[in-house]
Amino acid sequence: MATTERDLYEVLGVPRGATDAEIKRAFRKLAQQWHPDVNKDPEAPARFKEASEAYQILSDPERRQRYDTFGRAVVEGGPAGAGFEGFGGFSDIFDAFFGGAATGSARRGRPQPGSDLRYDLRITFEEAVKGTEKEIDFRSLARCDTCSGSGAKPGTEPTTCPQCEGRGEVRSVRQTMLGQMVNVSTCPRCRGEGKIVEDPCPTCHGEGRIEGKRTIRVTIPAGIDEGHQIRLTNEGEIGPRGGPPGSLYVAVHVAPHPTLRRDGTELYYDARISIAQAALGTTITVPTVDGAEEVEIKPGTQPDTAIRLRGKGVPHLRRAGSRGDLHVLVDVEVPRKLTKKQRELLEQFAHESGDAVAQPGGGIRDKLGLG
Repeated sequence: MATTERDLYEVLGVPRGATDAEIKRAFRKLAQQWHPDVNKDPEAPARFKEASEAYQILSDPERRQRYDTFGRAVVEGGPAGAGFEGFGGFSDIFDAFFGGAATGSARRGRPQPGSDLRYDLRITFEEAVKGTEKEIDFRSLARCDTCSGSGAKPGTEPTTCPQCEGRGEVRSVRQTMLGQMVNVSTCPRCRGEGKIVEDPCPTCHGEGRIEGKRTIRVTIPAGIDEGHQIRLTNEGEIGPRGGPPGSLYVAVHVAPHPTLRRDGTELYYDARISIAQAALGTTITVPTVDGAEEVEIKPGTQPDTAIRLRGKGVPHLRRAGSRGDLHVLVDVEVPRKLTKKQRELLEQFAHESGDAVAQPGGGIRDKLGLG
């Protein structure tokens, strides 16, 4: 199946105005689908080669422009030939897209990085809103002072791995119907580091690190919320034999407030007032993260009224100086039991208002104001 029989954009399944990223993504998907080592369909080699040839032209801005202007004939003889010019063979295609083959230039062995760590930190509601600093203690693998992290006994040095010659990887070459395939894997002797320790350090036994207790201070930004994580780069475990450290992730857990509820940067407070307070007006005390505050309830306040206290909410994490609001949600509480005097006063109020109310022990007609 030759690419001359189909439009190259059609081969990759992208429109003519596709971006470089879309073209690369389309080719990667097709390569994963049709590579002969993965797909045993008899048609797979041809489909893989067709996609590779199309990608070679469309991924090169100059050749793509020539193709768009003059067609395939002008760019014939380039990537269609054996070896796929620009990739240097199928091995380069796999290295570029899957990281599984060599590109002709050896990677030098590198020490393995250390592991990332997680620390669960619990803070109060007020600390989450205002921000704070916390000192945390945890155990992790740190650099061995005896060997300075090399893993070798003092006075000695790690030596180049004889199996991979310091590359940290070993390769095997095999011939396929589509050309030469180079498979690359981590060197089993040095574990990809390119160095081996012949005479290990007596303290860390060649690891270059030992477990110990660490104490660091963590800055908790104002406005942080439950489940947020703070990443501290290079504060995780040190890698073996001088490898770079990982990161420390501080997972924040916020204790709930006894009366305030949070939704993002907004705070909510449920205020219960009596019928008399709602009708006549009053002043109530509302808790805020900055201290108690007096709030006026105006005469005639209705149930489900919301009073907004601007700037009394939670600070925005990414907008310095900006805070949400505190919403006071007013709930008018109807008493379930009344004293004789209270009932008389309410009945008098109902009479003045022209409202029909049920009488004590009255029937359904009385309760409906029909008696």
